[in-house]
Amino acid sequence: MSTQGKNGRPDKVTTQTVVDMKQRGEKISMLTAYDFTMAGIVDAAGIDVILVGDSASNVMAGFETTVPMTLDHMIYHTSCVVRGVERALVIADLPFMSYQVTTKEALISAGRMMKEAGAHAIKLEGGKTISSTVRRIVDAGIPVMGHLGLTPQSIYKFGTYKVRAKEEKEAEQLMRDAKRLEEAGVFSIVLEKIPSALAKQVTESVSVPTIGIGAGPHCDGQVLVTHDMLGLNKDFSPRFLRRYADLHSSMSSAVNNYIKDVKSGDFPNEQEQY
Repeated sequence: MSTQGKNGRPDKVTTQTVVDMKQRGEKISMLTAYDFTMAGIVDAAGIDVILVGDSASNVMAGFETTVPMTLDHMIYHTSCVVRGVERALVIADLPFMSYQVTTKEALISAGRMMKEAGAHAIKLEGGKTISSTVRRIVDAGIPVMGHLGLTPQSIYKFGTYKVRAKEEKEAEQLMRDAKRLEEAGVFSIVLEKIPSALAKQVTESVSVPTIGIGAGPHCDGQVLVTHDMLGLNKDFSPRFLRRYADLHSSMSSAVNNYIKDVKSGDFPNEQEQY
C-alpha cells in the first residue's frame, strides 16, 4: 500500500521501500519498460519497480539474445524511462561485458548508468564470480540488485533457456550465491526460472527481497516483461507468463481499420481537417 507524500501524491519508491515491503509482507510489483511512453503508463498505474532490462535487445531491437546490447544502448533506454517516471524505482541492467572484465570497469559502467541515464539502481547477473564487483559498486554508493537462476547473458554457456537449479548441486550453489550477494550488499535479488520450492527456500533465508520470474509464488515480488504481459508478443508463451491483455490483436485491428479508411477516402473527414 502506497503512502502519501506532502503533495498528495504517492511517495517515491526507493530501495529501502522495497526492503521494508518484504519486512511487512507486502508483495512487490515489477514490470519492464524501455521508452518514455510505456514508462509513464506503467508508473501512473502504480507499479512499484520498473526494470529497464537488457531484454530490450529482444523486445525493442529484435535480437535473438541479450548479448548484443551495449552500455550506450542501455543508457539511452534508461534515460527515456527515467523521464517518464514520477514514483517507481527505476533499475537498469548492466549489459553483457560491461562489468565482467574488472571491478574498476564495472564501477565505471555503473557510474555512467547513474550519472548519464539517471537510474536509481543497477542489476547484475551472477553469484560468486561477481560478489566482489557488487561490493565495490555498493561501497561507491550505487544500489545493486542481483540476479540468479537463469541468467540470459550466459545463454551461450548454458545453451538453453530451460529451468535452472533442478539438480541438488546447482540448487545448493544458488543458495550459497544468494547469501554471497546479500553479504556483498545487494538490496534485492531476481530469481529467474528456478523451482518454486527452491525460490521459497532462498526467500526465507535472505533478509533482502526476492523478485521472481518463473520462480513460483513464494518470492517477495514478481516481474514480467510488459510487452509479454500485454500480449504484444504472440510468439512467446512460457508457462510462467500470464497475459493480461491482447494488444497484438487490438493493434492489428486498429491498423487494418486505418488502412481501410485511408483507402476508401473516409479518413480524414470534414471534422478532421483545417
